[in-house]
Amino acid sequence: MHAAQGSVAANHIGQVTYQAAPRHTVSWPHQVGVIPRRAGSFQDRAEVHRLRSAVEGGGTAVVCQVLAGMGGVGKTQLAADHARQAWGNGELDLLVWVTAATRQAVIDAYARAAADILHTDPADPERAAQAFLAWLEPAPGRPRWLIVLDDVADPGDLRDLWPPAHPGGRTLVTTRRRDAALSSHGRLVPVGLFTPAEATAHLRHALAAQGRSEPESDLGALAEDLGHLPLALSQAAAYLVDTELSAAAYRTRLADRARQLADLLPEAGSLPDDQSTPAAAAWSLSVERANELRPAGLARPMLELAAMLDPNGIPEQVLTGESALDYLTAERSFEHRHGPTPQPSSVTEEEATAALRALHRLSLIDHSPAEAHQVVRVHQIVQRTVRDPLDPYHRDALARRAADALTDAWPDVDRDAGLASSLRANTTALIACAEGALYHHAAHTVLQLLGESLGDSGQLTAAVAHFQRVADNTARLLGPDHPSTLASRSDLTIWRGQAGDIHGAAEAAALLLEDQLRLLGHDHPNTLMIRANLASLQGRAGDVPGAAAAFGALLEDQLRVMGPDHGATLTTRNNLALWLGQAGDAAGAAAAFATLLEDHLRLFGPDHPHTLTTRHNLAGSRGDAGDLAGAAAAFITLMEDRLRILGPDHPHTLATRHSIAHLQGKAGDPAGAAHATAALLEDRLRVLGADHPDTLATRSDLAHLRGEAGDPAGAIEGLTLLLEEHRRVLGPDHPHTLATRFGIAAWRGVTGDHGWAAKATAALLVDHRRVMGAEHPDTLAIRTALTYWHRLAGEQ
Repeated sequence: MHAAQGSVAANHIGQVTYQAAPRHTVSWPHQVGVIPRRAGSFQDRAEVHRLRSAVEGGGTAVVCQVLAGMGGVGKTQLAADHARQAWGNGELDLLVWVTAATRQAVIDAYARAAADILHTDPADPERAAQAFLAWLEPAPGRPRWLIVLDDVADPGDLRDLWPPAHPGGRTLVTTRRRDAALSSHGRLVPVGLFTPAEATAHLRHALAAQGRSEPESDLGALAEDLGHLPLALSQAAAYLVDTELSAAAYRTRLADRARQLADLLPEAGSLPDDQSTPAAAAWSLSVERANELRPAGLARPMLELAAMLDPNGIPEQVLTGESALDYLTAERSFEHRHGPTPQPSSVTEEEATAALRALHRLSLIDHSPAEAHQVVRVHQIVQRTVRDPLDPYHRDALARRAADALTDAWPDVDRDAGLASSLRANTTALIACAEGALYHHAAHTVLQLLGESLGDSGQLTAAVAHFQRVADNTARLLGPDHPSTLASRSDLTIWRGQAGDIHGAAEAAALLLEDQLRLLGHDHPNTLMIRANLASLQGRAGDVPGAAAAFGALLEDQLRVMGPDHGATLTTRNNLALWLGQAGDAAGAAAAFATLLEDHLRLFGPDHPHTLTTRHNLAGSRGDAGDLAGAAAAFITLMEDRLRILGPDHPHTLATRHSIAHLQGKAGDPAGAAHATAALLEDRLRVLGADHPDTLATRSDLAHLRGEAGDPAGAIEGLTLLLEEHRRVLGPDHPHTLATRFGIAAWRGVTGDHGWAAKATAALLVDHRRVMGAEHPDTLAIRTALTYWHRLAGEQ
């Protein structure tokens, strides 16, 4: 295997041991997730006591407000208070707090809990989540638990994810919904507005904490102005504390701002979540105050940027990166353009962070630097209050700035699964509120990054669906012949091929090539790139000699158009060598890689990633040509350099480890190779995730190595489990799924069950002919195997 798959070290070369992090037994009590911080002047409302009675004795309480569609009544704070009280009183052994806005968020949280408690693989979240739910079932000695599912947007997201009924377990859900399906899982606890007394007490306590007091009549009138909405009252309290303004003076400002908003938004129902105009005015005043705090002029644009992203958590680097700083600088400069003061300097990262702290100080956001990839949280009502009044031009320009900020934060390689997941969630949120803005003159780069991240994380079906949507949108908004439309169609063919639809991808690539030739001509770089994709698909469809010939013809044109040292020309030389090797000319492939390596060293130097990849492929070709010792030595040397340059967790470093393990098995040490592959699997699960193609390939190799080491039953078990994952991730017709079925049949035959092997191989042959064609090399190999198993079974 070359490049993405790797080969292996002979056992006499020496051995490097890779150890996974040790697993620690969980200590009780144990908490998963972060309980939101307690709001200032939290009220001990009647709902607090109704909630406690609802969940006592292993019940489920679904917290829902009375006014449908209205947020900000304090559901999350009630749930957090209940969880905090139960935890502090020693009533729980396990507390899991889940921000449950999406189904995937619930699955990921359950998977984290399962990883802590059961040591399951967190990179396979679906399976880990189900293992956690099974563990929650009643059993002797089971710890007492509370699961909080906060902010459920759609009850359907909890299908198959409801925690079980348990005398020692409790489930608490907060949601704006009041669906009948919710009541079937527990008791509904309606949460409404504060009562007049509760609202007045909220303001009184907030001021008393600062040593201040106000006339009860003024506080009561202010609470009435704000409609007794808890979120608006908290906003007003923060403003009063920060400005030291009296309640009466604040009411005057509030009334003036409310009249202004009424003039700007005269239509009934134009405010988000049915909030009153005075409540919106409270947020407007708070934003204005935060914008006055040092560094002046940054809080408002910072909040506008955050309003376009995921309310459940934004990585700080998105809001403090280069594009975000450029946006903040431009906005601050605009405010100073007509003023007497000189133009301000560029905004620094420290100033951007200070703007976040100012917003946090006014309770407009929650800024928690310790929460890694979800540092900034913004209530959805605050987001909509900020976002909805923007004119379309400003909103679309802001969306593109947010997209730029996300693009800056996206690493070249998704090594941190948590960061990648958060960036995908934020991009999805941005698309939901301003998708059209991302097709201004061209499709924004963040759309491609989202699709590639989905595919690289193993979510191939989602990647295909995403690029299909991008292709449809570019064709509709930019035109069928726009470069972005052609580029998105190219991405779609690539991921359709990765997802196993090789023939469909090849047909789409051929149609795209026709359009590229018509629009751009034979020699355009994009036309040449599509030819490369089509040649690769041709080989994967079984026409290996045709793929080698197509790359040979492409190389001639690239040498003529681009020259010998162009990156695309060098890539085609690499691919041509790979397909020569696949066609059986291992010596020719090795010679081609050796020549290519000389050019890479001349052009890029010894430490460039392209140089290292060529060394990897050259070592693999030497192994294929029979020089196992030379290949092993080359891989060991390459491993040292990749560890030094890329680090132990880089995918290319892991690929070299894969190659070393593969060669070790090929050199006659399948047991040692299996041990090395098992260690590699743990690291690939941790770094790449369970659904990544490289992880799945590692599981396949490990199963086969166990069989070669004398454990055919272990091989069958490993491949059978892998087949379930292949069907789930790749689909039943993907070549890897078909190959896994072939492996199961082969190892069943090795155990002596020739009849079962023949029957399974016959069924596989039918599917392989349908998917890959009757003349595909693998189809022919399956036909040969079927004849063999029939003969051994005496059925010929």
